[in-house]
Amino acid sequence: MRIFLGLLASLLGFVAVHLFRWGDQYGLPWLMVIVAILTSLYGRGWGGLAAVLALALDGWLGGARHLGWSAVLLGITFVIADLIGRDLRRAYLRQQETAAQLSLLVAALEELSGLGSQVAILRALPELLGRHGEGHVSVWQPQPGGMGLVSAVGLDPSAPSLLPERGVVARCARQGQRVYLGDVRQDSDYIALPNSNIQSELALPLLERGQVIAVLNLERPGPFSPRELEGFEHFAQAVSTQLTQLSERGELQFLNQLSTSLDSATTPVGVAERALALLVGALGLEQGWLWMQQGTRMVALAVYGGETPLTEIPYAQGLVWEVYHTGRPTYAQDYSENPRAIPEFRQAFGGVVAHPVFLSNQERPRVVLSLQQKSPRMWREAEQDLLAAACRTLGLALDGALAAQQRDELIALSHEAAEAPVEEVYRKILETAVRLVPGAEAGSLLVREGATFRFKALLGFDPSLKSHVFSEAEQFHWYAGSAQDWYRGEPRVLSSAHTDLKQFSNEEILVSGRIEEIASNLALPVVYRGEVLAILYLDNLHDPAAFGEDSLTVARFFATPIAALLHEVRYRGLLERAAATDALTGLLNRRAFDHRLEEELGRAQRYGHPLGLLVMDLRGFKRINDSLGHAKGDEALVRVAEVLERSKRDGDVLFRWGGDEFAVLLSNTNLAGATAAAQRYAAAIESVCMEGLALGVNIGAAAYPADAKDGDTLLQRADQRMYQAKSSGVSVMAL
Repeated sequence: MRIFLGLLASLLGFVAVHLFRWGDQYGLPWLMVIVAILTSLYGRGWGGLAAVLALALDGWLGGARHLGWSAVLLGITFVIADLIGRDLRRAYLRQQETAAQLSLLVAALEELSGLGSQVAILRALPELLGRHGEGHVSVWQPQPGGMGLVSAVGLDPSAPSLLPERGVVARCARQGQRVYLGDVRQDSDYIALPNSNIQSELALPLLERGQVIAVLNLERPGPFSPRELEGFEHFAQAVSTQLTQLSERGELQFLNQLSTSLDSATTPVGVAERALALLVGALGLEQGWLWMQQGTRMVALAVYGGETPLTEIPYAQGLVWEVYHTGRPTYAQDYSENPRAIPEFRQAFGGVVAHPVFLSNQERPRVVLSLQQKSPRMWREAEQDLLAAACRTLGLALDGALAAQQRDELIALSHEAAEAPVEEVYRKILETAVRLVPGAEAGSLLVREGATFRFKALLGFDPSLKSHVFSEAEQFHWYAGSAQDWYRGEPRVLSSAHTDLKQFSNEEILVSGRIEEIASNLALPVVYRGEVLAILYLDNLHDPAAFGEDSLTVARFFATPIAALLHEVRYRGLLERAAATDALTGLLNRRAFDHRLEEELGRAQRYGHPLGLLVMDLRGFKRINDSLGHAKGDEALVRVAEVLERSKRDGDVLFRWGGDEFAVLLSNTNLAGATAAAQRYAAAIESVCMEGLALGVNIGAAAYPADAKDGDTLLQRADQRMYQAKSSGVSVMAL
């Protein structure tokens, strides 16, 4: 229509020129202008037609005398206008195409900007582009085994929802750059659908923080122009920028939420539970654990979601222990295919991550976060960045909570120790140390007794070690440090990877002390006012690198309150010993016997060992007391105590009940052994003679469990046999 109006206006103008008799001067120039305008604007076709019509009009109205000259000028005008107009028309068309495509893409981006998640953006893309004129539009995401369909518009319902890794879309994801097929029939990787009229395909990567997370795929019956290719590539880059900004903003918001939530948690379990709930939800997973190393076990500090009953992992099994040893996170797309998978859970897990959580002064992560879902999962770099930042925040929160827990446990230990028996205090100190010091799985506590040290508490070792006594020089040799550090209470670590620990031991305790099994040993001299009150040994039987700087830090923190506690216990022990000791003979008294009988009987019941009991009544003591006086009588009692001490075995405990009555508890001794011991003690007592007056003794022997199952019955049986011995005129009565 515009061309017709243009021609009509030109014709009327030309006629007007001749009506006013300006034809000779302006007719031909007017025609040249008309031809130039029409040629430049509408191309050669309409320009050529205009030139022919102009020449015909010029010949009709102006005569034939100048027709040849007019033809030359009009031809030149046509050629020049065509050359100039071609570039103008191309520029105009480019501008029109660019404006149209820009309008389309800007409208799409405006709609996408209102979406608040990556999933929402990827799902909305096909519909937005399809709404603005694009036909086959689809978005695909990398998945184990290929590219999975997220959303599509215009695709045949029979199209696959998972594309193989050899296709155009997968190639775009691998290369991270645009892939364009002008003619899909020329590419062997193109996946054609039946009865498809598609000619060209354009695959564009969508990136999040530089990593391809999806591919935008467009298909047409015709080709894409270079300007369209450029425009769509800029559009994909704009979407990628939006995805990156959304990811970074989401990560910042999540970390702020995590930090705020963890700040209000007061215990390690509370910190762990809150962190797991937030992480599992933010990553769309199904179950999470926070593991903490306790010796040779990874114990679940907290579990969130899921149905998998996993609360403990033995040493060196699974991805969690791998992270402990390497200090690096491990991401598994499919747990069932991982060679480090725990066999019984191989089929229960799909995508799994195990991530270290470092605490202060740690060379190895003793806390490990693990998350999982049942189906396989590809872990994006943005998710890995989020987990790394979250674990740093989690580590700071756990540092504070664990320090508070350690403080609270030591306070509770001090309160308990004020009322507990001395032996119970020693046991609690050792158990608390093994629980609190990172890397410990077993241990022992040796306490000073005068100039020697004796095992008072054991965890993971044979109880027979309690019968061994060591000099301070022997313990200093095992400490293997400087005298300055010894008296300063500085902890030290020995590792079997660098030191032969057998060189510090003797054959006597090599087996019961499990010296050859110890992989790493931490020794802490417990010092109070310059004196080593005790030595705490903590052991790991599996890992030569179990103890690190964090272990030494906790041991130092542990040392001062434990030194004060042991000093208090020793002072209380001296008072209790005085109350439980016979002032004349130095043997334990009847009060101590009652307590010790209950204690030894409980130990025998726990370990299934026998327990022997001897009850003694001296013969001839009254005659010495009456004939020689009470001073000689007391001397006789002291000499009896001395010969009993010389005759006792390790593990025998001697008592003076009062007057001329004595008793002996024989650990791990049956009735036959008790009878033999009674004969030995009787011979020792009968060697005592005071100014020609000899002593004798009547002894009743009994044993648990052969004679009795409880202390009262055992004592009655021994007492009965002592009276039987007296009435029968024999020294020992057992049956």
